[in-house]
Amino acid sequence: MAAPLKLGVLLSGGGTTLENLVAEIEGGTLDAEIRVVISSSPKAYGLVRAANHGIPARTLRLADFANSESYSDAITAELRAGEVELVILAGFLKLYKIPDEYAGRVMNIHPALIPKFCGKGFYGHHVHEAVLAAGERSSGCTVHYCDNEYDHGPIILQRKVPVLEDDTPDTLAKRVFAEECKAYPEAIRRFIAEHR
Repeated sequence: MAAPLKLGVLLSGGGTTLENLVAEIEGGTLDAEIRVVISSSPKAYGLVRAANHGIPARTLRLADFANSESYSDAITAELRAGEVELVILAGFLKLYKIPDEYAGRVMNIHPALIPKFCGKGFYGHHVHEAVLAAGERSSGCTVHYCDNEYDHGPIILQRKVPVLEDDTPDTLAKRVFAEECKAYPEAIRRFIAEHR
């Protein structure tokens, strides 16, 4: 039997996606282990969540590096040290320049149905506000493999939710996140099925 898939999680904020993945792993529905958490901010609550679960965590701030290339190299070095096989972007607000060794091994989840409402500046509540302002009837989330553009790369799966007449960015975000909690583990399971 193959060993659990080794994950590295990159985050910038609260770490709710990290918490969801830990719950899936502990519940036996995701055959993986999180080897390292890397945060772009020392204030990210995701670091507290990592510590609570005994997961090694590092903070790498872009401001501490000469440019995005050296920043990305430092991230890659941490992933390599953890023998990470699949990189999970979990609300990571910096651009990670993916080296050849991780091509096809970096996933992101976006809180909209790509190709709508995506790209630079479209993250978090900005996405849900834009969906509501456009009068969309549905939204959802997209899990995709990353390349070196924001919210770009092959789509793995999408899950839809209705947009209700009385929705606010908060209520829509809650409904979309419930689907994210199903979509991301499912995408990782597909990766395991294809690569193991």
